[in-house]
Amino acid sequence: MATFKAIRIDKADKGTTAALTQFDEAELMDGDVTVDVEWSTLNYKDGLALTGKAPVVRRFPMIAGIDFAGTVERSSHPNWKAGDKVVSTGWGLGETHLGAYAEKARVKGDWLVRLPEGMSAREAMAIGTAGFTAMLAVLALEKQGVTPGSGPVVVTGASGGVGSVATAVLAKLGYHVIASTGRMAEAPYLKSLGAAEVIDRNELSGPAKPLAKERWAGGVDSVGSTTLANLLSMTRYGGAIAACGLAAGMDLPTSVAPFILRGVCLLGIDSVMCPLAPRKAAWERLARDLDRSKLSEITHEIGLDQVLDNGPKILAGQVRGRIVVKIV
Repeated sequence: MATFKAIRIDKADKGTTAALTQFDEAELMDGDVTVDVEWSTLNYKDGLALTGKAPVVRRFPMIAGIDFAGTVERSSHPNWKAGDKVVSTGWGLGETHLGAYAEKARVKGDWLVRLPEGMSAREAMAIGTAGFTAMLAVLALEKQGVTPGSGPVVVTGASGGVGSVATAVLAKLGYHVIASTGRMAEAPYLKSLGAAEVIDRNELSGPAKPLAKERWAGGVDSVGSTTLANLLSMTRYGGAIAACGLAAGMDLPTSVAPFILRGVCLLGIDSVMCPLAPRKAAWERLARDLDRSKLSEITHEIGLDQVLDNGPKILAGQVRGRIVVKIV
C-alpha cells in the first residue's frame, strides 16, 4: 500500500500533538468510496482540533480536517464511480473519522454530495463547511417566513467564514444586512460583500435585557452566549434567529420573554449530521445564490504545510473570511 501526506493528530502525555507526516493507506478507515482530495479549508473547529484547545478529536490517531472536495478514485457505492467530482462536509470527519488534511480520504458514499455543475473544487471549499452552514441558516430563516420585506437581518461574526458567506448570500437575495464585527476596520470589506450597515460587536456584548428595542426581523448568529441573548431581545415580533456557532461560549443568558411576548423563534442549525436532502438543497442554492465573484474577496489560500501555523490564528480571530487549503 502507498503512503500519502497528511496532518496527523496523536494523543500525548499532556494533550495532543499534530504534525504533517506520511500516512499509510492501509490505515484508512472503512468506507465504500476512496477520494483523491484536492482542496480543504480551515474552520474554527479545525483550529480547536489542531491546537488541542477543545476535545474535538474523539479517536487517535486522527487525520484533521472537517471538509474536502476532490475526485473519486474508486467506489463500491452505487451512486459514485471513478472520476466523479464530490464534496463532503461534517459526518465526523476530523473528529471520529479520518479527515480531509490528506491526499486521500475513504468515506461512506452517503456522506458525499456531487460538486454542483459549473463550480470548481476550489470554489466549493472557498464556501466549505462555513458557507454550507450559512446557507442552512438562510434556508431556515426563509422557511420561518423571514423575507427581505420583513425588515433588516443581522449577521454576527460577520468577518468570519460563516458570517462572510451569510452576508454575501443575504445581500444578493435582497435583504438589508446589518453586519456585526469586532474588527470595525473590516467595514469596507463587509460592505463590499453587500452589508448595508456595519456595527461594532460591543453593541451586543453587554448583559442582555429580557426585551430591548426591536431592531431586526431575523439574523444569523455564529457567536452564541451574550451576543445571541442580545439578538433575541432585539428581534422584532414574529422574527427568528438562526444559531449555528459558539465562538463566545455555549451559555445562553436570556429569558423566555422574546419567545412568549414577541413570538420570536430560535432556529438551531446543525451542519455535521444534516440529512442528505437538505445538504443537496443547500449546495444547489449556493451555486445559484452566492455571487462567486465575491469568493476572491472572502478567500485566502494556503498549502497543506501552512495549516498548522494558521490553526491558532483562526482561534484568535485573526482570519478574515475563508482559508482554502490546497492539498495537492
